[in-house]
Amino acid sequence: MTEYSPGDADRTTKEPSPRHTAPRPNPDRAVPERVSAAGVAPGWRELVVAVLAYLATYGLVFLLLPLIADDAVTGVVGLFVSGAIGIVAFLAACLVRRRRLSIFGIRRARPRFLWMGVGFGLAAYLLGVVAAFVYIAATGDAQNVQTSYQSAARGSAGFLVLTLVAGSIVTPIGEELMFRGVVANVLFARLTAWVAVPLSALIFAVAHGINPVFPVAFVVGVLAALLFKWSGSIWPGVILHGVNNATALVVPLAISSLV
Repeated sequence: MTEYSPGDADRTTKEPSPRHTAPRPNPDRAVPERVSAAGVAPGWRELVVAVLAYLATYGLVFLLLPLIADDAVTGVVGLFVSGAIGIVAFLAACLVRRRRLSIFGIRRARPRFLWMGVGFGLAAYLLGVVAAFVYIAATGDAQNVQTSYQSAARGSAGFLVLTLVAGSIVTPIGEELMFRGVVANVLFARLTAWVAVPLSALIFAVAHGINPVFPVAFVVGVLAALLFKWSGSIWPGVILHGVNNATALVVPLAISSLV
């Protein structure tokens, strides 16, 4: 006599596993946007809103900043405003779908990436100096668009401190939130790194104008985008950006004091 087990009925009536009857869905087709552990990555809507907010805020500043008569004050205010514009644009992007801030790269980074930010910041300054000289030699455009920043740095000790705080902390945070947290983030989700890195750096450079700062900004943009890609965090890029800006302010002061 054959013994009966409840498992026999299960084996005869059990439906075949879905994995045997239907192919596994392709997540890239089911969800058009990149998905990470932190949630759905920012998309074109966030990018468009951020760019529009950036341009609108920049236009308002462009109209109001010339009303300040003192060149040194203009330099300090301009640096603080540069960071504020990026922060406003970033917040506008965040409000589109109110996602976690971590998907924009606001997350802790491993210490090695933070130290890489320091090294890359110094490298960016040296490469930027070379790139600026090449640009000037090739185009003949030697205009100095940072006279107000330099005037602020050469002012009193208070002005120097404010310039360093604004140029190496506030501006890097705002610009990294905008150009890496939003712009590069969206491009990385949809393009290969070989395209997204230089394209995001080009957008960042164009935002600084077609002048001798353009190649410098492009170098910073490339290195910051690489750090963002590798670390998934904006903070290594903020450090890179801050070290580059601080070096660019302090080195000319040191040289002028020796001459």
